[in-house]
Amino acid sequence: MTEALLDVKKLANYINGEWVEVEGETTPVVNPATGETVLEVPLSDKTAVDAAVKAAKHAQKEWALVPAPQRAEILYEVGHIMKKRKEKLAYLLTLENGKVLEEARGEVQEGIDMAFYMAGEGRRLFGQTTPTELQNKFAMSVRAPIGVVGIITPWNFPIAIATWKSFPAIVAGNSVVWKPATETPIMAYELAKIFEEAGLPKGVINVVFGSGSTVGDAMVHHDDIRVISFTGSNETGRNIAAECGRQLKKVSLEMGGKNAVIVMDDADLDLAVEGIIWSAFGTSGQRCTACSRVIVHEDVKETLEERLLHAMEQLTIGNGTDESVRVGPIINQAGMDKIKKYVEIGKEEGAKLLAGGYEMTDGDYEKGHFFAPTLFTDATIDMRIAQEEIFGPVVSLIPVKSFEEAIEANNSVSYGLSSSIFTKDVNRVFTAQRDLDTGIVYVNAGTTGAEIHLPFGGTKGTGNGHRDSGVQALDVFTEWKAVYVDYSGKLQRAQIDTE
Repeated sequence: MTEALLDVKKLANYINGEWVEVEGETTPVVNPATGETVLEVPLSDKTAVDAAVKAAKHAQKEWALVPAPQRAEILYEVGHIMKKRKEKLAYLLTLENGKVLEEARGEVQEGIDMAFYMAGEGRRLFGQTTPTELQNKFAMSVRAPIGVVGIITPWNFPIAIATWKSFPAIVAGNSVVWKPATETPIMAYELAKIFEEAGLPKGVINVVFGSGSTVGDAMVHHDDIRVISFTGSNETGRNIAAECGRQLKKVSLEMGGKNAVIVMDDADLDLAVEGIIWSAFGTSGQRCTACSRVIVHEDVKETLEERLLHAMEQLTIGNGTDESVRVGPIINQAGMDKIKKYVEIGKEEGAKLLAGGYEMTDGDYEKGHFFAPTLFTDATIDMRIAQEEIFGPVVSLIPVKSFEEAIEANNSVSYGLSSSIFTKDVNRVFTAQRDLDTGIVYVNAGTTGAEIHLPFGGTKGTGNGHRDSGVQALDVFTEWKAVYVDYSGKLQRAQIDTE
């Protein structure tokens, strides 16, 4: 099936509407469930970035003059093509990323939804008209494109996050240079083909494959890229922000999370268990919204532990292309090593390991990267496993005595992406909405499951204040322009000629 879906063995960059072969070093794209090489991806150098930016800069001038509703028609067509190819895209996504097919289909659907949503913005892109302080004068504000946008996307959501960034950038009249993760380049290849088929003019989107240290760094430093939108690690995000600050370049960062589910003493525990299992072990815990902390009232702690352990025993782990599997592999050995390190840290810190905590290597697991879903209990808020992002199927229970202590525990980390509370008390619900210091709050649901028409992002160390998705995403890719039209026939001076 793989060979029937993939028409290449080595990827090429997509620059100015052409597939440009790259000479030199490549790196394999490895199926994390089987260890098999799917294809080779090139490691481009700075010259490829320069060529992509040159094409994007030239194309953007003409693209910005295309009426926004016409730009939107391209996105509508992209959405229709993605819808027709949903099953193919989902399978290829599972092949390179490992997530189970059900989740892969959901991710592709997220891209489809974003296409239609952002296409709708082509007939909005609203500004404002306002009164002026002078007679015979008109004032308004409008959104204007910025120019060439650089997007750098991660491997864990290789098509969804790309659509969060590229679709609003394009409908707003910008052009794009995109560096996808080297672990998951197939979605970039497929999406570029879809844009081409949909009729996007040459140069409006360009894909350059390669490492972050080479391609990403060249993009961040390029004078003609005026916006960088990045999703990835905090360390890399801080470095990007510092460099963009020196250049007065606009930057949008979406980084880590240390998300918590609060389970109060009046919670529906069966519902809470479902939410925790999905949030902690979906995508094998490899998502920025994953639940890695459960803050539980001490009165229901033991019961919750028992029900979580029972639910974890029912989880099927394996190759994501098997429809019966619910937890797929870890992306690569580096990811495995990090998870194993944190399990040892948790033990050393005194947390009690209730389940999992080991690499799975026997039988069908031998050639892939699989880690058993892991549950710690009796963790405290100062432990590293309760403070630092693990990015794997590891969750820690933190007992508390009160609602107020639960809120404090949730807010005790340096991240602020997503939080959740299970309770039947409406007063607690509204207090939690107000006091949980995260960009996303769920009530009686897990920490994951964002919808594309709401802003996605977080507070504190999770980002720098911008948001992906929702109409708020347009703020990243547009500048506000104030326009004054004086039809008085004489010079009128604001703040002076008003008396």
